[in-house]
Amino acid sequence: MESATRKIIHIDMDAFFASVEQRDNPALRGRPLAVGHGARRGVVAAASYEARKFGVRSAMPSTTALAKCPELVFVPPRFDVYKAVSRQIHEIFADYTDLIEPLSLDEAYLDVTANRRGLETATQTAREIRARILETTGLTASAGVSYNKFLAKLASDQRKPNGQFVVPPGKGEAFVQSLPIGRFHGVGAVTERKMKSLGIHTGEDLNRQSLTLLQHHFGKSGPWYYAIARGEDHRPVNPDRVRKSSGSETTFDQDHVAPEPIEAGVTAMADDVWAWCEKTGARARTVTVKIKWADFQQATRSRSLPSPVADRETLHQTSLDLVRSVYPPRMGIRLVGVTLSNFDQAIPLKTEQLGLGFDLATAGEAGCAQHSRA
Repeated sequence: MESATRKIIHIDMDAFFASVEQRDNPALRGRPLAVGHGARRGVVAAASYEARKFGVRSAMPSTTALAKCPELVFVPPRFDVYKAVSRQIHEIFADYTDLIEPLSLDEAYLDVTANRRGLETATQTAREIRARILETTGLTASAGVSYNKFLAKLASDQRKPNGQFVVPPGKGEAFVQSLPIGRFHGVGAVTERKMKSLGIHTGEDLNRQSLTLLQHHFGKSGPWYYAIARGEDHRPVNPDRVRKSSGSETTFDQDHVAPEPIEAGVTAMADDVWAWCEKTGARARTVTVKIKWADFQQATRSRSLPSPVADRETLHQTSLDLVRSVYPPRMGIRLVGVTLSNFDQAIPLKTEQLGLGFDLATAGEAGCAQHSRA
């Protein structure tokens, strides 16, 4: 890759949680495996490649996963183990660059333009990093190599598992043309449906749209979609990302309409968030309560206070006031969550604090699943 061009690597561990479990328990190797709880209200946190062949995916209800794959084996998550392995991986990254932007426990961007190890190409660097990860952890990783973050992330999916793919300078626009629009970072399910309703199904379709049209239909996101359709992304790898929120949520073992169990769940989630605040010294002004109804539709209620939440009791009361704003519930509530955001000062986003992003817990099992958004 040209010396005047950024050299970006996106490393993505292969089926990380599930692979750790199969590594540590040989009896699970080669079997369809889900990390999570197999109870009626459980959710899949991660699925092995054997399970994915049956259509099992993360964030899928356990009952759906079992219907797709009756032989599916569930194992409970071991977050402490996953975090420890993630730290090993990031220690390897640090041998190659200081510019490391973690996205989660199992993926990160690396800017290796400075070429600390004196390797001839970024491709060789990615290959060496993957080999060291395998040697150190016994786990495989896939890599994408390119001249910007958007293309590197797309490339890391091209030859999964245990592979890597390069999009060289000048080839980005051609690379994205044939890709389905759902592959593009920043195009979620709702946006994908809207794009398809406009006849935009591939990168080539998106490339044909004018900036004016994209801004009309997608507002502030329009310029981003216009740029990525041309393989453009000028964002630097940012090792100093800050946490924007911290929250916790729980799935009940049955749907509730009565206030008592709903409010008990909200209070417990507020306690989790406040414990994190006390540990880190973080204080924030905005409280958000998340509600997931029995039909899986979601709602949120937020309130921004004139000063940061200073104590547990204030967080309790604000959270309860917010959930009470939906009383009487229009139907049963299956999940509640509490999140704090709008921090009083920047909170560094540490690798071990990155969010796991799954509704893993039930009221009768692990209690709650903490997550954060960056």
